[in-house]
Amino acid sequence: MGIIDPMKPLSDYSLVELRWVIALREKIEALQADLDAITGEVAEAPAPAKRKYHMTATHKRKLIKALAKARRIRLAKTKGKAKGKRRLSAAGRAAIAAGARARWARVKAAKRKDRRSSPATRAKLRAAAKARWAKVRAEGKTGL
Repeated sequence: MGIIDPMKPLSDYSLVELRWVIALREKIEALQADLDAITGEVAEAPAPAKRKYHMTATHKRKLIKALAKARRIRLAKTKGKAKGKRRLSAAGRAAIAAGARARWARVKAAKRKDRRSSPATRAKLRAAAKARWAKVRAEGKTGL
């Protein structure tokens, strides 16, 4: 963190900076109390702790909605948000559709390839099957 300017109003500081200042102040007070204990000086009795404020669930919801709305407004200012939905031109839609059709054509063409064995391999398999069945029939069986 940087140095806090005493002339700057508190409203100009971020929440992180204010928390840093509070933490620093608490550290200083703790060190002062340690120093007083070492030197034997009597420290003042600490003030009674304040009761913590508990926010109701309804108030939390309202606060979250308000913060979200503020965030949206802030982002709209920085982005220069366009109003309404973006629409695709007819030419853009046609180009996307043509690309999709071309991709599907490639997929279908890949599926149509002849994945069967060569004629020589099929002839060997057919001969092996005929020999196997001939052996089964010779044994007097009707099935494998």
